[in-house]
Amino acid sequence: MTDKAYTRPDLTLTLDEDGVIQKVVTAESLAREPLDQWRGRRWGETIDPAIDSLTLKKIEDVRLRGDPSCFQVRQRFPSGLELPMEYTTFSLGEAGFIAIGRNLEAISELQARLQLAQEARERDYWKMREIETRYRTLFDATTEAVALVNVPDLRVVEANFRAAKDLYLSPGAPFLPQLSQRDRRALDQLLEKTREQGRAPGIVIQPTPSAGLWSLRASLMNAEASAVFICQLTPMREADNASHASGVSIASFIDRLPEGFVVIDCDGIVRAANGAFLDLVQLGAEVAAIGSKLTRWLSSPGADANVVMALIRKHGDLRRFQTRIDGELGQSTPVEITAVGDDADAPNYFGLLVRDIRHASGQPSREVADRGLSIEALDNRTLEAIVRMSTEAIERKAILAALEQCNSNRTAAARQLGLSRQGLHAKLKKYGLERK
Repeated sequence: MTDKAYTRPDLTLTLDEDGVIQKVVTAESLAREPLDQWRGRRWGETIDPAIDSLTLKKIEDVRLRGDPSCFQVRQRFPSGLELPMEYTTFSLGEAGFIAIGRNLEAISELQARLQLAQEARERDYWKMREIETRYRTLFDATTEAVALVNVPDLRVVEANFRAAKDLYLSPGAPFLPQLSQRDRRALDQLLEKTREQGRAPGIVIQPTPSAGLWSLRASLMNAEASAVFICQLTPMREADNASHASGVSIASFIDRLPEGFVVIDCDGIVRAANGAFLDLVQLGAEVAAIGSKLTRWLSSPGADANVVMALIRKHGDLRRFQTRIDGELGQSTPVEITAVGDDADAPNYFGLLVRDIRHASGQPSREVADRGLSIEALDNRTLEAIVRMSTEAIERKAILAALEQCNSNRTAAARQLGLSRQGLHAKLKKYGLERK
């Protein structure tokens, strides 16, 4: 019954073949309109004069050829009321045609409300983006180490730069896994009280064996997925990495060291890096490297980051291990790695000194190229590294020979070697022969 009422038209016009209204049938919503005045008038006279030519053509097609059509117009009523109407026309042959109309005012109002709702939603979206930007700026700019920790499993959801750099916290990792039993009990009590009351008094803990004492405060925040702890950690005394005897800052030396230096954890994730290492991997800031695996750049087969860590675990340290670093922008640099773990038996962290051997005095690869390969020069190298060194040695000699035969004419030398001039230039740069 409801469906029948819903499909009932608001207005039905019977017109003759000239488009003159003969009969009008209305629904209750238009019952007060004196529509008898329309009888004997042309239908087009009752429609908004702003009607477009396409609709007029459709009306004429119905009148002249009997083609059924459906179109929307603005219908004027005798009382002065104007309503948006949708008409569907059917031909009756020589008897004329019928136009069945439905009031679109409710639909138009719904569309307007939908438009307003969409605009309001878009405004809310941009407000949320602005709030998120402010939150992100404050989150990263604070001098405290801040971490969001998932309540059910105590895993890190998010950590700011200070927390990642000083406490090695990263998304998905357990929160402070290296706590002593005493500090672990204190943390559990703190989080239990925070879960019950929303906030709890701070405690003093030692987050890692080498971190010193830090104060920890926690509060509860309800997130969309699940509740999280907001954990704020502040060092009781700012570490200066200095020797008390001499007052010399070790960190400043490492930061300004011309050789690359990087600290990774037992999973191979970067925890700290100096500027020289960032230059090797072609990154502009330390924050871009922290949290990424070293295998992202140190991935040569048989000489990747996992091999480096395995050798350190086996021998306690690693000396002059040759491999390659692949930068973010495509630069591949031959390097020599000297490394050690934080513990001789079971290291949790590894410090790697990464030396660019292209700029080293007495460069091994160049010595090999000039003097020929020797067993001593190939000590501690993988088969893949030995093959690469042999190829580079032969390639470098061939380039030098071609330049000598062509009297340093690079175009002729490139043609003789079967290279483009740009290709030869890249080889010269690779082997440090630009001035040859």
